[in-house]
Amino acid sequence: MNAVQNGMLVMVMLGFALAEYLSGRHREFNATRDDTKLELFMFISLIAFTQPVIFAITARAGALWFPDWQGAWAGLPWWAMAAILLVGDDMMQYWWHRVSHTPLLWPLHRAHHTAHYMSIRITYRNNFFYYLMMPGIWISGVLVYLGFGNVYIGYLIVKLTVILGAHSAVRWDEPLYKIKALSPLMWLVERTISTPATHWAHHALTNADGVGHYKGNFGNLLFFWDVLFGTAHITRKYPARVGLADDLLFGKERWFIEMFYPLFRSRREHTALKPGGKIYADEDTPAVKTGV
Repeated sequence: MNAVQNGMLVMVMLGFALAEYLSGRHREFNATRDDTKLELFMFISLIAFTQPVIFAITARAGALWFPDWQGAWAGLPWWAMAAILLVGDDMMQYWWHRVSHTPLLWPLHRAHHTAHYMSIRITYRNNFFYYLMMPGIWISGVLVYLGFGNVYIGYLIVKLTVILGAHSAVRWDEPLYKIKALSPLMWLVERTISTPATHWAHHALTNADGVGHYKGNFGNLLFFWDVLFGTAHITRKYPARVGLADDLLFGKERWFIEMFYPLFRSRREHTALKPGGKIYADEDTPAVKTGV
């Protein structure tokens, strides 16, 4: 299953990468070597280590303790499996993402917000332990053991297409907002799935412009969870800048610190990547509000 899943993932990513290249927006990234190392190594670690290991552990634990349950739910209709995956994986990822914006878990998610550009390349840019501890992956491993294998592959392809599109430098929703006839459809779409407009707002450098909303818009596949749980902010606009204010003020962290904290810790005076470090917000950096 992993070979099929990873093959489809690569195909979807190559499609978005080609779109970014043809649009010319890749020239605006100005990514550093540390950016590239963090994004590349995190992507490889997730598909080659973290998910396979989690699925192997759940399969082994199931075989040892619940052998009669292997494939027990394989007879469910596909739509029932999809609904269970949306709750067990996607809704749980919404809550995992949301609590990762609290001081306790922020160091494990901070790396995702340190990119000063939006692109599919940042989709899996996180701390190594962020994915290793993600409840949705463990639940998905259990569901695959119960017989969700084929449906899970289809579900994952849809989910990856949506979240890659939400991070992409090519804002697919932007031209659609300009077509009046599509306004009712886009009203429904932007409240159902994550779009560039809603997800770029989550990556905004500041909330001060009324567009940024890094304290909400946590949804991955379904933006509906933000609507349901009161964290949605929809403007159909895009923030002028993305990234973190403290990186602008004090310099970027090294890639291995962002990826492997707390095994490695920052030497910066102000940082979330060391015990007691200060996390900067809008009210701490008035110069950032105006783009100075």
